[in-house]
Amino acid sequence: MPTHGCANAWDWLEEMTDTHNWPDADMEVDASGLKCPLPILRAKKALAQLQSGQLLKVITTDTHALRDFQAFAKQTGNALEAQVESETCTTHFLRRR
Repeated sequence: MPTHGCANAWDWLEEMTDTHNWPDADMEVDASGLKCPLPILRAKKALAQLQSGQLLKVITTDTHALRDFQAFAKQTGNALEAQVESETCTTHFLRRR
């Protein structure tokens, strides 16, 4: 996990929980309320529209999305830059390969 100038990964994670410090995404997908596999399918469709190196932000409420996006990134070769959980949703940041 990149540290973005922080002393360690925990500082970076704490920094990421503040929405003002989230990376600027080139595209955003709101998959709130959708269950597996729909959030992944929406992300896959959005990633196809991005150029290599661009960043996709995906908002999910499915409790399985955390693991689903980790597996998706590993299988597709897209970089999972961050996953930020809150009480109501999880936000995933994927960088197009």
